[in-house]
Amino acid sequence: MAKKLYVSNSTESSRMFKNDFLESLTKVHWSVPLIFWIPVIVFFVWRALVPGDLSVGTVIGYYLFGLAFWTLAEYVLHRWVFHYEPSSKWGQRIHFIFHGVHHDFPKDRLRLVMPLSASIPMAAIIYFLFSLFFGEYTLGAFFGGFLMGYLIYDECHYAMHHANFKSGLFKKIKDHHMLHHYAEPDRGFGVSSMIWDVIFGSGFKRGRGK
Repeated sequence: MAKKLYVSNSTESSRMFKNDFLESLTKVHWSVPLIFWIPVIVFFVWRALVPGDLSVGTVIGYYLFGLAFWTLAEYVLHRWVFHYEPSSKWGQRIHFIFHGVHHDFPKDRLRLVMPLSASIPMAAIIYFLFSLFFGEYTLGAFFGGFLMGYLIYDECHYAMHHANFKSGLFKKIKDHHMLHHYAEPDRGFGVSSMIWDVIFGSGFKRGRGK
């Protein structure tokens, strides 16, 4: 009999912390990232256009570059960071908090998009790293696109688990992600895009999702 790859399909998962405040930081409604990050994206684009005085074409170019770069970052984070399983108890605890709980309870509605308690510190660190390679204003355009890629990923991830797509691209992407959860968790790491699974050879065999 095949090993069960999840604990429960309940829309609620187990507690992570005994403390109610810490527990609340691990849950978020799908609309919260939209409300918080869209104004941030607008600010970065405005900063590149107005104080930075970059041309519209330049801003669009860097924005699209950031958007495309996110797809690679998404793949790398999911495959080599979120699916890295430490041997220490402390490491295993961190792994469970960041990603393990999602695989155990894949339909928990409040743990399908990243809470601000995690996404804000991660964005700050990534922004600092990018600042080593970009100028102040070109970084604004690039990072605005990068954040939009993240936002698309987050909302797509929620939709993959709760929307009922009948056909088209989103149906294919959902099938791809469901195979990752319920068949082969060591393959299919792309969520909003399958392109890097194709490039790195980590996709599923043809016809598996039919």
